[in-house]
Amino acid sequence: MKKVLILGSAPDAVRAANFDDNIFDSIVAINNSWKINANWDHSIFPTDFPIDRRPKGNASQTLHTADEYVEIQNLYGGFLYAGGTMAFTAAYWALSYLKPDIIAFLGCDMIYDGEKTHFYGKGTADPLRDDPSLRSIEAKANRFEYFASKENCSVVNISEKGLSRLTFKKVDVSLLADKAFNFRRKLNQVNVDMALCMESELNYFVESGKYWKELRRFNLSKIDGLDKLWLNCFLDDETIY
Repeated sequence: MKKVLILGSAPDAVRAANFDDNIFDSIVAINNSWKINANWDHSIFPTDFPIDRRPKGNASQTLHTADEYVEIQNLYGGFLYAGGTMAFTAAYWALSYLKPDIIAFLGCDMIYDGEKTHFYGKGTADPLRDDPSLRSIEAKANRFEYFASKENCSVVNISEKGLSRLTFKKVDVSLLADKAFNFRRKLNQVNVDMALCMESELNYFVESGKYWKELRRFNLSKIDGLDKLWLNCFLDDETIY
């Protein structure tokens, strides 16, 4: 079982510093989170991420930018549909590039309360900006889990926080040490088919990835309708192990 950790910058992400190195095959560190665990494998960040905050990396560590992830994001419908924030960008990239059996998220709950919003202090809450691709973070999380499920990949959240914008199943990180661990939610196939059909009909695909340059193309009420379908793309309380 190939297991990948998507590591964000929420305060509880520091737990990753003490994880057993044998649990995850790869750690994908978003933005500043490479500072948490020196054994990260992949660092991923947007074009505007300051150069002086990027890691140097060693021979076994790799850095990934828009030159790579835009093309991969396009394979899954593009940023407008996937959600234009790095947690989802890193997730789709990892799904395609690393081909894992399990993707676990930590430090990506996107709950920004209190003075310390990030492990390093006060940070910019990128997912809370006014953006047509992020009108429902929960819908975008469900959408990613659907695409992961299509590739036989389970998605979980190992955060210990009570609240999360992610819709993934919460599990204790210790469960991932079990080689037999597997989890999948049962699809509401009717809603999935309707969502995919609506995406095709709307045709809100922007090959460059710079969807913010084409905002006039996007009907927000249509996007809200699409998000509603993704919010209901799984059947409640039904799982496949």
